[in-house]
Amino acid sequence: MKIRLLFALIISIGVFPSISQAEQLKAFVGGTLVDGTGGNVIHDSVILVKDERIVAVGTEKSLSVPDSYTVISTEGMTVLPGLWDMHVHLMINGHSDYAYWDKAYIDKLGNEIMPASAEQLLLAGVTSARDLGAPLKESKNIKEAINNGDLSGPRMYMSGPFLQHKPYPGTEAFRWGISSERDARQKVRKLKDAGMDVVKLIDHDVMPLSHAKAIVDEAHKQGMKVVGHSHKPDEIRIGLKIGIDNFEHTGLTTAPEYPEDIMTMLKERTAKGRISGGPLYWTPTVEGLWNYEYTRGNSEELDNQCWKRGLTKETVADIKQSIQHPERLDYMQLTPKRKPTLKTKFNQLRDSGAILLVGTDSGIPMKFHCQSTWHELQVWVDEFDVPVMEAIQAATYWPAKFMGVDKDLGTIVPGKYADIIAVKGDALKYINLLQHVDLVVKGGTIYKENGQPKEENFPRKYPGN
Repeated sequence: MKIRLLFALIISIGVFPSISQAEQLKAFVGGTLVDGTGGNVIHDSVILVKDERIVAVGTEKSLSVPDSYTVISTEGMTVLPGLWDMHVHLMINGHSDYAYWDKAYIDKLGNEIMPASAEQLLLAGVTSARDLGAPLKESKNIKEAINNGDLSGPRMYMSGPFLQHKPYPGTEAFRWGISSERDARQKVRKLKDAGMDVVKLIDHDVMPLSHAKAIVDEAHKQGMKVVGHSHKPDEIRIGLKIGIDNFEHTGLTTAPEYPEDIMTMLKERTAKGRISGGPLYWTPTVEGLWNYEYTRGNSEELDNQCWKRGLTKETVADIKQSIQHPERLDYMQLTPKRKPTLKTKFNQLRDSGAILLVGTDSGIPMKFHCQSTWHELQVWVDEFDVPVMEAIQAATYWPAKFMGVDKDLGTIVPGKYADIIAVKGDALKYINLLQHVDLVVKGGTIYKENGQPKEENFPRKYPGN
């Protein structure tokens, strides 16, 4: 009895390390590491992780694993930094009718829709994401819930509501109109005070130039980058004049290419580099357009169970009925005519010197958060002939660089957060292997292992889980 009491006392005062402490030390051993720096791969890799951060990276020959570390095998796998998706919409989940969705689900965004989207992204290997356009309250709450550990999802970088000349009818909750220069600055400061990370600017070709310029100037004063639409030629021209940091989409509807004057302006901007505050970034979001016709004729993947996680049966049924006939979607009617222009525009942007970032517009009709990011990478590599290392950096290193968090994220090197994914097989040769991410680690915590969610690390349960 005395021995038992003594042992209990030793445990209670912490002479022996607790199980939770032991679990803080992890070693990911055996896989081919693509660390995101653009350098050579590391075969038979070893990554040592203590708590949230990476403490050492090497090979099985050069770096021994201390006995105190729990070994997680990555043998036969490609190991990568956690992916970034630089254009997601947590507030939509693939439904085809925006006007209906915006009204029917406005009160469900915070407790069902956005949390479900966040979980789906994380389980797809997206450990960091940028959300561009959602109500401010819900954006703030979701970001804080993830940061506080009350919700499992990617590291979220949020814009809150779009800023534009006038909101479209029925969208006032997540689109703010700008009435003056003073109003522009006040709304930017309101976003900053709420913890938003970037400003999303749209339709700036129809607002007074002074208003658009005030948005950009105030955002930069507050240490925020500005992300601008590029659907229309003057959105690009004006955006370049006022100093937008990152353009979105390929745009210009069915036009075969970017006009010559825009290309001249782009090349002049990219030539300035650091003088203009750093590289010019562009997120082309091409895959939803490129693959539409294929999805229209081969729609089985729309039945994938992954996009249903966290959603009620009623919401799932609503989304399914809305995309039952992909060929009938008004949203996509021009898409077949736009597809032949995409590769040309993509290559124009790439040749201009702009830094391209992987982003997907995830959440738009038929584009689910659990599928969009790997689809985008697959189109870049297999259809647009982007070298695989360049594509991977566009989804790891460069997004972290743009967001100013590259000291902590974007590559697998000592000192950074342990945001790590792994897939079985050679993802450098077969990029579409990323559709089945087997291991997801964010901040040293394992959220998916052997292809299955670790449900104990998803603290908050939602209808449909």
